[in-house]
Amino acid sequence: LPPVPPTIGWRHQVRLPRDHYVRLDGNDYSVDPAAVGRQVQVLAGLDTVTVTLAGRAVAEHDRCWARHQSITDPAHHAAALALAARARTPNPAPQQCEVVEQRDLGVYDAAFGITGEEVA
Repeated sequence: LPPVPPTIGWRHQVRLPRDHYVRLDGNDYSVDPAAVGRQVQVLAGLDTVTVTLAGRAVAEHDRCWARHQSITDPAHHAAALALAARARTPNPAPQQCEVVEQRDLGVYDAAFGITGEEVA
């Protein structure tokens, strides 16, 4: 036997799409939506599918050997709903800005010796 056990499983790096699911063997596995748009590592073994972000697990599911299944963690679903609700909430009205003094533009005409007839 070799001194190091052989690597078993599948490893792939992918950017997490906006629907917060990664696809593996025709199945979709949910991931924490906080990782959307970032590069995640998908590790698939015989029994589990683990998704990591910068070495921290953001999803772990039992491997599903059927095809065309969507495996969703209820915590991921709740987090996605909370993010969507926050995105739909309108931003608060901006704070009232300081009033900036505006000078009459006729002052500039007078400074350059321009009269009303010359402007037209």
